[in-house]
Amino acid sequence: MYKLEFLKKIPKTDLHLHLDGSLRIPTLIELAKENNVQLPSYTVDGLKQLVFKDRYNSLAEYLQGFIYTVATLQTAEALERVAYELAWDNINEGVRYIEVRFAPQLHINKNLSFEQILEAVNKGLKRAETEYNSSEKIKNNEEPPFHYGIIVCSLRMFMPMMSEYYRKLFEVHKYSTQEEIFALASIELAKATEKLLNTTDIPVVGFDLAGQENGYPAGTHKTAYEICHNYFLKKTVHAGEAYGAESIFQAITHLKADRIGHGFYLFDENKIESKKIVDKQKYIRDLANYIADRRITIEVCLTSNLQTNPNLKDIKEHTFKKMLEHGLSVTICTDNMLMSNTTVTKEIKLAVDNFNIPLKKLRDIIIYGFKRSFFPGDYMTKRKYCRQIIDYYDKIQKEFYPDA
Repeated sequence: MYKLEFLKKIPKTDLHLHLDGSLRIPTLIELAKENNVQLPSYTVDGLKQLVFKDRYNSLAEYLQGFIYTVATLQTAEALERVAYELAWDNINEGVRYIEVRFAPQLHINKNLSFEQILEAVNKGLKRAETEYNSSEKIKNNEEPPFHYGIIVCSLRMFMPMMSEYYRKLFEVHKYSTQEEIFALASIELAKATEKLLNTTDIPVVGFDLAGQENGYPAGTHKTAYEICHNYFLKKTVHAGEAYGAESIFQAITHLKADRIGHGFYLFDENKIESKKIVDKQKYIRDLANYIADRRITIEVCLTSNLQTNPNLKDIKEHTFKKMLEHGLSVTICTDNMLMSNTTVTKEIKLAVDNFNIPLKKLRDIIIYGFKRSFFPGDYMTKRKYCRQIIDYYDKIQKEFYPDA
């Protein structure tokens, strides 16, 4: 529908971008060799065939790739490198603002503290930002600069073998229930983030809850989110990815989420399990209206949902269509560039090729990604940056579609 060059050139955002799901495969292979991490294959084609596929049988299979990526990201040098490369991969395809998210507790070990982990990731992102923003075209205001924020992820559930930190947590709290340990890890992350923000200039802009959704309710992590809320940290939650409207409701009400990650099952009546909800259609309609009215933005990840939901046979059946029909605030994201073999440009092309998105609506979606970002600067700085983006977007649009 739209020229590919136009989609590449317009300024874009990626607000749902996992660091450990977005490595370059050659980098993964190099890091695995350097750190003695066993991979199923040590070639790009081999890993694409065995691990990083075009389609997966389930979310569980999709998540298997993280076993290898996380294992290679246990040093400051590795974290800095992948953050730097990720920033440049996005810059090179026209993305001008990213929010990189990851779970620091998966990387804490005897040689790497929480603070050192965030410093390493920030160092890589900052280096790329500085390099790009030092170019003449940025200095001369020919194009808008590149910026970034970092989102720390807590996990709904985890097992001791997933990291050295989690193993120690289970050992120390051997008389606590799993649910209590999950909650404690989130609380510790929230407190560590608060201290980091008070003592450094690392732009941690948000707090996220990720991991297996069904069976692990958001309410377990309410205290951690209250801590974040009290020091004004923005909040997003993976919800509606593998569970339904009730999970999204919990994220919004219990955790005070500013944005929702995925929201795929928002309109699915079959995913509502509570017997107290008699009129499921009304419940969904009321929830959708609530989300729309408060402009709670949904971070849509089309390819990722297509890969992890075997029942979704055709992308045209994706809930994105209903989100647009209900006037919801949406932004198009990649989720995991490696696992899903995608980029923001590919995701936008997938959207415009399969859904009715007029030029004005596309502009609104792209610009709203910037407006609903957790931008690290103050409000007036963010407004000024958004104005730069809008002016540049309109300039590009006029080049390709002068009569629009």
